[in-house]
Amino acid sequence: MTEVKGKVAIIGAGAVGSTTAFALMNSGVVNEIVLVDIDHEKAEGEAMDLRHGATFVKPTTVRAGTYDDVNDADVVIITAGVSQKPGETRLELLERNTAVFKDMVPRITDGLDDDAILLVVTNPVDVLSYVTWKVSGLPSERVIGSGTVLDTARFRHVLAENCGVAEKNIHAYVVGEHGDSEVPVWSAVHLAGTQFDDFCVRCSKECDLGQKDAIDERVRGAAYEIIDKKGATYYAVSLATQQIVESIIRNENSIMTVSTLMNGHYGVDDVYLSLPAIVNRGGIRQTIELDMDDDEREAFRDSAKILKDQIAQLDI
Repeated sequence: MTEVKGKVAIIGAGAVGSTTAFALMNSGVVNEIVLVDIDHEKAEGEAMDLRHGATFVKPTTVRAGTYDDVNDADVVIITAGVSQKPGETRLELLERNTAVFKDMVPRITDGLDDDAILLVVTNPVDVLSYVTWKVSGLPSERVIGSGTVLDTARFRHVLAENCGVAEKNIHAYVVGEHGDSEVPVWSAVHLAGTQFDDFCVRCSKECDLGQKDAIDERVRGAAYEIIDKKGATYYAVSLATQQIVESIIRNENSIMTVSTLMNGHYGVDDVYLSLPAIVNRGGIRQTIELDMDDDEREAFRDSAKILKDQIAQLDI
């Protein structure tokens, strides 16, 4: 008999949702994937296309479903949301997405297993993770946002290019908002156990320490550049989502910069932001405070204020 590894439901069969299903199917992490979308025909088409690749991957059931099929899922990934209209402000878009989530989240949680995890990917992910937590009534450790997992990967990638070492040998984190106010934590960047500044002094490339600002801009502006060139981002965020799901399903206790509820971290409360967190089958086991310098702490608090101001304008 095939070992039961887990079931994932993906709400939203658009580019991010369907690509996430593809990443999960290739990973062999779960044995069942259900796609739920307001456009059921679209979900069925995506599921059929994925099923036709079954010969090339480990046994995985992929199908379209409804909210009733979500109940016994181990992880529910939310990628659904409305797109920005021409001339619409970010706040107006957020208000419309909040209305969508207030209708959608109760449909997801009605009958949901007690140990299921909600993983929010829809942007703006931090605010919508907070909305999901408020609307769902679930413990905060079971409501997670994809946060800055992708931003952290981008940061490590740019550092790897700059320093001439593999991404896997770099420890670096982006915290705060998944957005313009995100904070690359330079004080915590380590290569081979050596802080970035010290590594640059010893590195044969003789890196210019003034490159930090340029690296910051490359990381912060990556999504804008991709959207300008191809219209949307979905491959890397799908792989990031797959990694989060894998840590949950396999109870890995992996450390990831997911978006979680702040409870006094650096003096910040009642908002979802990204910090390194230990992720396992129970969701968030522990959130870890980095030893950030004063400027980074202040930037983190500024990021929290921006999100709190947005939340204050919503009807939750």
